[in-house]
Amino acid sequence: MTSIPVAVQMYTLREESEKDFAGTLKKVAEIGFQGVEFAGYGGLTPREVKALLDQFGLRAVSSHVSLEELENNLAQVIKDQKILGSKYVVCPYLMPDRRSEEDYQALISVLDQIGETCRLEGITLLYHNHDFELERLSDGRMALEAIFDDTNSENLMTELDVYWLTKSGESPVEWINRYKNRSPLVHLKDMTTDAEQFFAELGTGGVDIETVLNAGDETGVKWWVVEQDMSRRTPFESIEISLNYLKEMMGRNM
Repeated sequence: MTSIPVAVQMYTLREESEKDFAGTLKKVAEIGFQGVEFAGYGGLTPREVKALLDQFGLRAVSSHVSLEELENNLAQVIKDQKILGSKYVVCPYLMPDRRSEEDYQALISVLDQIGETCRLEGITLLYHNHDFELERLSDGRMALEAIFDDTNSENLMTELDVYWLTKSGESPVEWINRYKNRSPLVHLKDMTTDAEQFFAELGTGGVDIETVLNAGDETGVKWWVVEQDMSRRTPFESIEISLNYLKEMMGRNM
């Protein structure tokens, strides 16, 4: 747990990034994060973004890239990751019209092919879950199980999201252990304990974050990624609360 660095998913800071992308990265570094996971580059080129990262002492951990972009523009996606110095690219979301059982079966083949191309270029493809992939298929498996179990583990790894797993009644640490050494990135989020189950700062809700953290080293986690989809505080306040919680849990200064 103590050896794993912490990044922030920039989607959390999407409004701030639209106003001032460079200033947002600078603030992320000042708060104490070691890396960032991108959800777009603020209209800048990858080389311009890389220069900002170097200026602020941040690392590009990964980029969330739409499935459509991965399917249609993979060579450029890979090129961008190499410029940024990122080792991971993440398929972040499936649109509602691609969630039938037949769609999932087709997706498995697509992700395998994309992942193999990425792997041969030194980039690792990951899949990030929400809650809809926890629905059962006709064979009794959850769609998320089928995605990971039916793809080559060298071609596709996981970016498990502890909030969505918990919200679906699943144990995040059980999933991380199930895909041991296949979960290099883990999304850390908390959830309010009321009926709304709203997104919460780490350590303030009901997700068992501590157990997840304790499993990190043994299961091969390389980065913790803090994300808060929505906040009732300012996003900067939220991510700082979450990072301070992680510092306390890890018992070290980052």
